[in-house]
Amino acid sequence: MRFILLIGVNRFGSLLARQFQEQGHQVMAVDKDEERINCVLPLVTDAQIGDSTNESFLRSLGVDNYDVCIVTIGGDFQSSLETTSLLKELGGKFVVSRADRDVQAKFLLRNGADEVINPEKQVAEWAAIRYASDHVLDYIRLDDTHAIFEVPIPKEWAGKTVGQIDIRRKYGVTIMALKENGRMNLSVTPDSVLNPSDTMLVLGEKKALRKTFRM
Repeated sequence: MRFILLIGVNRFGSLLARQFQEQGHQVMAVDKDEERINCVLPLVTDAQIGDSTNESFLRSLGVDNYDVCIVTIGGDFQSSLETTSLLKELGGKFVVSRADRDVQAKFLLRNGADEVINPEKQVAEWAAIRYASDHVLDYIRLDDTHAIFEVPIPKEWAGKTVGQIDIRRKYGVTIMALKENGRMNLSVTPDSVLNPSDTMLVLGEKKALRKTFRM
């Protein structure tokens, strides 16, 4: 269980609150809009109405007591930037801030954010990869050059073992798991057989993955 300070409970913030609740984390929600706070109350441990750009108010929350501080303020970048900077000044251990544009991300990182998330950009990237190919079932971005893809077993690999394919040496790609009827098998060995009905999770450089699976 983690203690999370969530500042900004707009639509994205509310979705985060619900996910944290389902995972059993303790969440303090903050927003200057009373109606938003009232809507999110069933999803959080505690909530406060207040202006997160006010240093005295923010200090009263005990910022340094939280494992993660997340700023999801939308539509007011100045407030988001000021809040991010104050959180770090007040001892925020790990500050994550939302950005809607790349230039905003740069300013946030320079002013206290440990990480920046851009939900629309990340979902757009996922959707473009997922739906532009007939055989990419899921996609997880790890960094600018590496990713994990879920793909069907290529016809020419079906019935062979992982060792016979020798995928890591030939293609620079690692099979992390095999998935059969929705069940994940993480115990992949050179003797694991690639069944035609399975899918697999593969890790590698995006360039190598696209070449290997003709994406």
